[in-house]
Amino acid sequence: MEAMAAYAKALVLGLLEGITEFLPVSSTGHLILGGDLLHFTGDTAKAFEIIIQLGAILAVVWLYRERLLRVALAWPHDPASRRFILNLVIAFIPSGVMGLALYSLIKRYLFSPLTVAMALIVGGAAILVIERVVKAPRIRSVDEMRWQDALKVGCCQVLAMFPGTSRSGATIMGGLVFGLSRQAATEFSFFLAIPTMFAATGYDLLKNIHELHQHDLLMIAIGFVAAFFSAVLAVKAFIRFVGTHSFAAFAWYRIVFGAIALAYFWH
Repeated sequence: MEAMAAYAKALVLGLLEGITEFLPVSSTGHLILGGDLLHFTGDTAKAFEIIIQLGAILAVVWLYRERLLRVALAWPHDPASRRFILNLVIAFIPSGVMGLALYSLIKRYLFSPLTVAMALIVGGAAILVIERVVKAPRIRSVDEMRWQDALKVGCCQVLAMFPGTSRSGATIMGGLVFGLSRQAATEFSFFLAIPTMFAATGYDLLKNIHELHQHDLLMIAIGFVAAFFSAVLAVKAFIRFVGTHSFAAFAWYRIVFGAIALAYFWH
């Protein structure tokens, strides 16, 4: 019975990770709050959450496999492919440097339900403000981005180091502020997630892998597979949504969910 309960929690958290990872609602925030509500916390839970994030990353790799393979094969003789890779490298650098510098402090002091709830609310309000002031885009596709545009989006990604902010939310909204179209900002956020999340989860995994044991393998597999397939569906739906809608619905969701979480955990 105890094992079945653990598998059920793994399934729920895997689905939660996959659905929220690439939406501007903070997957980390949802996992922290969800883990607390399910009483799935501690070092083993942290290591589990790291691994299921890999499932979500692989979903994006799978969905964009043709584009990624084309770039990988063409970059030696194709300037556009080289520019695409350079932009990803440049955008990754700010969060990579800051992540190494502040990793321990963030893990120690900021990973709590209350800080996440407050970040959800503040981030939701920021999205509403950006939606009101953003101007017509000057960059319609990822291929039109310059290295300066990539660097600006990369600097916005640093904000997502605060749990509850949302990596995708910070990069997509930052992209809108700096002149990217909704489609370009969303797609670049997805592409930037690949090196960023592989680096972050790989670093986390090295530090926490000892917390996992052989009897955890089935639980991990359930969460991993759930995260992969739910992320595939979520990304497809999100791309369709972005084509015809603003991000205001996600902003209000963040505010309401954050307020409920704040009231629940405030004691």
